[in-house]
Amino acid sequence: MFNDILINFGLNASDYQVQPFGSGLINHTYKVSGVNQSYILQQINNSVFKDPDAIDHNLALIKDYLDKNSPDYLFVAPIKGKEGKSIIQSANGDFYRLFPFIEGSHTVNFLQADREAFNAALQFGRFTHLLNNFDINKLSYTLPDFHNLKLRFEQFKQAATDTATDKLEEASAEIREAYNNANIAHTYNQIVQNSEIPLRVIHHDTKINNVLFDDKHNALCLVDLDTVMPGYYLSDVGDMMRTYLSAANEEEKQLDKIVIRQEFFKAIYAGYMAEMGGILTDAEKQLFIFSGQMMIYMQGLRFLTDFLNNDIYYGAQYEGHNLMRAKNQFRLLSEYQKAIPEFESIIAGVNKELLDTTGV
Repeated sequence: MFNDILINFGLNASDYQVQPFGSGLINHTYKVSGVNQSYILQQINNSVFKDPDAIDHNLALIKDYLDKNSPDYLFVAPIKGKEGKSIIQSANGDFYRLFPFIEGSHTVNFLQADREAFNAALQFGRFTHLLNNFDINKLSYTLPDFHNLKLRFEQFKQAATDTATDKLEEASAEIREAYNNANIAHTYNQIVQNSEIPLRVIHHDTKINNVLFDDKHNALCLVDLDTVMPGYYLSDVGDMMRTYLSAANEEEKQLDKIVIRQEFFKAIYAGYMAEMGGILTDAEKQLFIFSGQMMIYMQGLRFLTDFLNNDIYYGAQYEGHNLMRAKNQFRLLSEYQKAIPEFESIIAGVNKELLDTTGV
């Protein structure tokens, strides 16, 4: 079924085996295994990414910039096909691209060691650091309003207005949580309206399986770059907080298992600031802890909104699935907020260690 795609990339399909690969939910991913070389083939979900050419445009610009300015950086860019484009459209209208497979690499689906969190944060920070002087105005928005908390809050309010009474009753506790934490959305709105912090080139999807590791748990590079576009650094740091701090992920139904691992917060802060500490503005640094509240709250809103809208975006594997996900995220938000004094102490400690070491 992939013959015409592989041919367009200059590969003889009979020389390779194609098998499903990874655990991504948005795009379908396959490993193309050959005797001398292997590749990753990915089908772009164009119901989510409405303009696949925008992805191709962004990654080509970034690859060119990094090749010129940071040639030793491992940027896993898509391979260009025979016509010079890295996105190939199949006969049935699907979009595909091909990447080199990084030998000796693996992904991690569940963080077990804070060292992994440190190295992941270091990689995401390095990516934005290396692109600090890149002209972000050249980039397209591959997912417009992806992390626009103002929009997500308005969508929630509309869903709470339009939904059936029985759903409102079932989700009444979560709706209260959403309104009780509306100050997070208000703070975000103020940041945007007053242009308090700059836009940067960021990844926008910093879950741990978007980092490739070697066998010694060192982070090698970033993958799944479809969402690379201008944004606030809060999105990358906040999503690490949301997905790294608790061993229980967003599918966990036993809410008492949602516990904040403070050593992972320290790892995220130390890793990210090792790359970005000299670049972030003072205003950005003041919002480091807020980033976690922002992203956890936004994801809670999105799950709750989808439940109220009859699961039209995320879908549901069982009755009330997205409501359960919302309960999960609001519990995580509560635990995160309780830990803020400890987070502040950790930041002060790491900064003191840095000062004692460097004298800067």
